[in-house]
Amino acid sequence: MNRHSLPIVKAHLWRYGMSVVYHTWIYHGEQFGIQRQDSPPTTTQEAPRLDDYTFNILNDAFPRDIDIDEDLVEEDDMLGGTEDVGDDMTNMHWVETDKYEKLVAEAERELFPGCNASVLTAMVQFMHAKVLNHWSNKSFDTMLEILSDISPKPHNIPPSFYAANKMLKDLGLGHEKIDACVYDCALFYKEHEGKDKCPVCDEPRYKPSTSKKKSKVPQKVLRYIPLKPRLQRLFMSNHTAGHMRWHKDKKVDEEGIMRHPADSIAWKEFDKMYPQFAEDPRNIRLGLATDGFNPFGNMSTSYSMWPVMVVPYNLPPWMCMKEQYSILSLLIPGPKAPGKELDVYLRPLIDELKELWEQGVQTYDKLSNTIFNMRAAVIWTINDFPAYGNLSCWSTKGYKACPVCLEDTTSTKLRNKICYMGHRRYLKKNHPWRKDCQNFDGSIEMRDPPREFSGEDILLQLNQLMQRKVGKHPDNLDRKRKRTPMELNWTNKSIFFELEYWSKLKIRHNLDVMHIEKNICDNIVGTLLNIEGKTKDTPNARLDLKDMNIRTNLHLDKDENGKIKKYLAEYTLEPADRRAFCEFLKFIKFPDGYAANISRNVKNGKISGLKTHDCHVLLQRILPVGIRPYLRKEVCAPLVELSSFFQQICAKTLNVVDLDRLEVDIVLILCKLEKIFPPAFFDVMVHLAYHLPREAKLGGPIGYRWMYPIER
Repeated sequence: MNRHSLPIVKAHLWRYGMSVVYHTWIYHGEQFGIQRQDSPPTTTQEAPRLDDYTFNILNDAFPRDIDIDEDLVEEDDMLGGTEDVGDDMTNMHWVETDKYEKLVAEAERELFPGCNASVLTAMVQFMHAKVLNHWSNKSFDTMLEILSDISPKPHNIPPSFYAANKMLKDLGLGHEKIDACVYDCALFYKEHEGKDKCPVCDEPRYKPSTSKKKSKVPQKVLRYIPLKPRLQRLFMSNHTAGHMRWHKDKKVDEEGIMRHPADSIAWKEFDKMYPQFAEDPRNIRLGLATDGFNPFGNMSTSYSMWPVMVVPYNLPPWMCMKEQYSILSLLIPGPKAPGKELDVYLRPLIDELKELWEQGVQTYDKLSNTIFNMRAAVIWTINDFPAYGNLSCWSTKGYKACPVCLEDTTSTKLRNKICYMGHRRYLKKNHPWRKDCQNFDGSIEMRDPPREFSGEDILLQLNQLMQRKVGKHPDNLDRKRKRTPMELNWTNKSIFFELEYWSKLKIRHNLDVMHIEKNICDNIVGTLLNIEGKTKDTPNARLDLKDMNIRTNLHLDKDENGKIKKYLAEYTLEPADRRAFCEFLKFIKFPDGYAANISRNVKNGKISGLKTHDCHVLLQRILPVGIRPYLRKEVCAPLVELSSFFQQICAKTLNVVDLDRLEVDIVLILCKLEKIFPPAFFDVMVHLAYHLPREAKLGGPIGYRWMYPIER
């Protein structure tokens, strides 16, 4: 029999009342059928009732002490089960009755005399409003001060945000502070926790202080929010416990159709490799995302802070990737981006992920009212292209910038940049364009497509790397050390390879379609409208054509006065056409919530300040219609095809047959663009479009793997 303290019994009675099948124990002194007299009216204010809002919060945080399905316990006993549900719950490490009793006491205290809300209910709602409306701590303190002044005395209103936060900390979901080296060399964590100097560069842990205060201020602090309790909470809550098995119990399977990552090749192959993990649908597949941002909102202030988010993919499409189900795990401090030292800050999270994979954690499932061993695995990362390089440890700069082609990347050195063309190598061997020198780069293309590198192939390359000293310390010579030819573009071995399954994943890091669209759109619009600083048709680009001895009609010329003359290319709009196109953009109207008002970014025949979603709409919906009257069919057609390609690749529902077709189409589109635009147009982001259909086949719909939900 489970025994409960008096406050818990009160909570049960408030919530459920007396059992309807209760037997009157007449032999123990209870009187049968006694009528209770109505008590006289009293002026004493009744204590606040434990309302449903507060009860649900406590129920999620302390499921054992609030609601135990006695029928399930009795059924288990009748079946002769060796592990009683109630006993399992009693033995759970995370059941803390003292904390619960303290919170129930706060739920019984009224905020002020005559108030229907308890202290706990009011503070939870205030905190919720603070988060939703982005209040600062100072504004929250001001609000509490005003509320304290105007409320009847005596009241129980906390004096500050600190006091309110301290009261609510027993609800769980706190965070840890881990000191870090000022040069990002190491964390003062585990074996280094008690040290006062960095174990790598010997820099002091704390800021120098001339005051007599005993408290020490660390130079850098990593905020680490443990992942386990947040994943457990998904099963402890009535609102999400059932949805965490949607991918197995309720998802509709349709051959060749992908609507969710659970339909993807990567997910299914992972299940085949680890059948024991796949056996329990409650085991969680995670996506890990990170990106830098300026917390001050002032772009003139140079500061970069990096949050690391974790996204559970077990949830159905209408919940997955939503803000309320994205879990903040790390908050990496600035003022500079961690760069190559990102692995240093990922250490606590990777350690926890290893535990979640190898041992798991005992978790209460509200849906079945049982305890199970929850395990979790990261199936890929979501990041923009620079962060891709930091997470994968493959440098996304230089001649081998493509992290998919790796050492087989095709690149060409131009006068002042590197271009990534050579897409004819993806064509069939007998395709006539392979031998077309005049319309392409002046050479015959007979190479095979680049190899597809498996995780094992990558591990072989990583095992040949020389050990590099980490950190940004000025005396660290390894930061400037040139890589040997054997090291290719690898900077070091990624910390993710410590996860047993990482090398076996079909896709480890996702190319971000959001930023690929943005960069391609900027290239196209800037070149079509000849926008200074954005166009790829610069004098140097024309000189590149001369160096390659192609498209002589676009070479720079000199007039009678010796002034350099640049002829208008077929892909550049005439000034009158440019103004007409911009007028067209000004008068476009969208349905509410579909897109921003792009007309605000159009001025004097130029477009500037476009956000990523503006480019998304412009490239996919507006450009194909707007450019038709002003460009020849040979120039316009590939741009319309590119627009259609991105429309199809970004669809919520993907068909594998369509993706196979798009994999062929994108090669033809890129080759057509090579015949039109100068080599300077083809930066690495244009090349990455080739890999998107393959990644969509492996990972499923783009909407679960791009940066829109993360950056917003």
